[in-house]
This record gives sequence, structure tokens and C-alpha cells, in this order.
Amino acid sequence: MLFQLYSEHAVMQIIGWVLVFCGLIAMNEIGRRTKQGGMIVFVIIPTILTVYFILAHLGMFGGQNNPTVAYMDGWFHYFKLYAADIGCVGFMMIKYKWGIGKEKWFKWFPWFIVAANIMIANVSDMESALAAYSITGNLSGAWWASNEGVFIYGGWWNVVNAIAGMINIFCMTGCINLLTSNDKNKSDMLWPDMTIWFIVAYDLWNFEYTYLNLPTHTWYCGVALLLAPTFANALWNKGAWIQNRANTLAIWCMWAQVVPGFQLSSRFAAALPSVYGGATANGITAMDLYEKAITLYNTGAGKTAQAGEIISGMGITADPRAQGVVAILAIAANVICIAVIIKRSIEMGKNPYSNDVFAGTKDYEEAMARAEVA
Repeated sequence: MLFQLYSEHAVMQIIGWVLVFCGLIAMNEIGRRTKQGGMIVFVIIPTILTVYFILAHLGMFGGQNNPTVAYMDGWFHYFKLYAADIGCVGFMMIKYKWGIGKEKWFKWFPWFIVAANIMIANVSDMESALAAYSITGNLSGAWWASNEGVFIYGGWWNVVNAIAGMINIFCMTGCINLLTSNDKNKSDMLWPDMTIWFIVAYDLWNFEYTYLNLPTHTWYCGVALLLAPTFANALWNKGAWIQNRANTLAIWCMWAQVVPGFQLSSRFAAALPSVYGGATANGITAMDLYEKAITLYNTGAGKTAQAGEIISGMGITADPRAQGVVAILAIAANVICIAVIIKRSIEMGKNPYSNDVFAGTKDYEEAMARAEVA
């Protein structure tokens, strides 16, 4: 079982998941359908939040007791928020042909920003593997505490997933054939060659990344957040998956940065993954884990055997079986995807990055049917 959904709070955790999933889809629709909606969601709101973050760090809005400052002050959270939002604005520039968005060279922007985000995650995976190795001298598994206030059980699964992430970067094909949808409001930036092959490979890799490195958040950021754009792409927004992914990621990061208690301490607090064996049965919550992890990290002992001692003292037994299984699924999906790309590109005699290699497939043709004719 991936998550510990068997406590008295399970019903509220499922309701919370549905609220996040539906909320992300709704906000994505607001942000994608019109220029005004996009400007509000991805320019005006982030600008207001930036002022809020700065003032909170200067002592306003509760200062050190402000939820953002207290629980979401790590560099990674801010990086993901602004990197995702820059992607959203860049995609708007392409679909509406604003400024450099109409230049051919700028069509490489989505590939580069997605690749950069994947690489950051790969580095995070390797950090976890190295932390485990520094504690035990092997990659069989060890607990450590990150600067995000999370106890992570690092091991060989992190290395496998980092390799899957590296492969995934090169599974993005047809990189410069980016089009605008042909509806009245030109709602979407389409990437026709980004078909179900890539989407499944990416979703498995990214789920495993969150499952390994953000385990106390992954009920939302690793499941609801990943399924929202995939769901939209499958049912009504074919070809715009990457735009939906960036939009929902930015929206989630803004919400999580301002209301961290939603997934840590509210009645909807995230379900814990199975790696924290016995935690839910012992009444341990995501907030309990956060408080002990951030305290340990702040002492400078986050990457020492002390992390395992604290976890053991809480009555938790590491259960990394699901982590290992998903890591193998992630690398298998990405190896299959890149193999299909190589095979099709050889058969077509085309460079898979400057040309479309999935032309003729159902997903590709459905996306092209939505494209604006030049």
C-alpha cells in the first residue's frame, strides 16, 4: 500500500484530496481560458504574494510565526513556485505570440525550463542517496532530515529514479513544433508530440520523486497535482499537458506556500506514505514529523545517524518496499519511452527534437486537430 489510509482521519484525507484535485482543475481553467484570467492567476497574484513574502520576512504578518516563514521557508519551495510561474508566463507568451514569444528560437524555452526542473529534482534525489551513503556506507537505506523539515529514507531507489529523470529529459520530442489552439480565445499552447508516452513516463518519475523526497506532502503534490493536468489532457485539453502541468504546479505552490497547515496540521492533513511504518497506527502526524525533523536539521545533525534514532524513538520502522517498486516502474517506463522514440526516429530518418516522431498516433492527431492553422 502506498499510503497509510486507515486512520480515523482517512475520510477527511480523501475529501481533502478531492478538494485539491478539483480546485487545481478549476484554477487551471481560469488561468488558461483567457488572457485576463492568465494575467490574474500567473502575474498579479504572484506579484502580490512576492510582496507578502518579503514583508513577512521583515517581521510583518506574524514574523517568525507566520506560516510561510515557519514552515515553508526553504529555498526549494520558493524555487519551485517561481520556476513554475515563469514557465506559465513563458507559455502564455508563446500561445498569444507576445514579444519574444513569437520568435522561433523561443520555442525551445519550454524544453529548457522543464529540463531544468527535472535536473533540480535529480540533484535532490542524488543528495538523498549520498546522505544515506554517508550514514551507513551503502545504499540499503538510512534516515536523514532535510532543510524542508522532512525525514527522508534515502537509498538505491533515489539513484534509480535520478537515472529515470535523466532519461525523461530526452523523452521530450518535437520541441519546437509548439502551436496555439484554434478556439476563440486561443486558450492553449499545444505541444502535439508530447503524447501519452511521455506523460506516463513523466508522471511515474515525478510521483516517485515526491514520494522519496517530499513524502509528507506527496498525497497532494505527488498524486492530486500530477493527475489534475493528466485528467484534463485526457478528456478535453489534448496536446496542452505541459501547459496544464506548469499551471497546476504554480497554483499548488502558491497555495502550499501561503497555507502550509492545510497539508501538515488541518483536518485534511496529508496521508503519510508507507515508508513511515507504524506512524499512523501510533497517532503520528505530518506535523509531528516536521517538528522533529526541522529541529534536528537546525542543530546541523540532519545527515547523521541521529535521524534514525529519532525515528526509531517515535516507534516508526522504515518500510521502503513501495519506494523501490515505484523506482523500478519509473525507470522501466522511461527506458521504454526513449526506446520507442529512438525506434520511430530511425524509421522516419528524423531528428526527434526538431521534428515530430509521434505523427500519425492518436494523441498526436487529436492535438493537431485543435491547432490554429498558420
